[in-house]
Amino acid sequence: MVKQRKPYKKYSSEFKREAVRLMDVSNRPASEVAMELGIRRNQLYKWKTQLDGKGAQAFTGRGRPRKDAQSEVSRLKQENERLREENEILKKAAVFFAKELD
Repeated sequence: MVKQRKPYKKYSSEFKREAVRLMDVSNRPASEVAMELGIRRNQLYKWKTQLDGKGAQAFTGRGRPRKDAQSEVSRLKQENERLREENEILKKAAVFFAKELD
């Protein structure tokens, strides 16, 4: 049984900028600010790093590309790797069963 993970929450760039500003100007710890906003503390630090590194260009994208938007080459590489692993398992099983017949 495979457990499905919860989908990522999406926050607007304004929310992210305001959260970082609030963390910078308040005298409270980042963990307290994060708890108040309902996010993880390390997420605040990640947003701050992105904002410091990219400035006005931070938070313009849509995040990580979705799995269905992956390139064909990437998908085929993943499938090829999976098939190689399955092939190795089958080879080991064949050796195991051949030994039992002897």
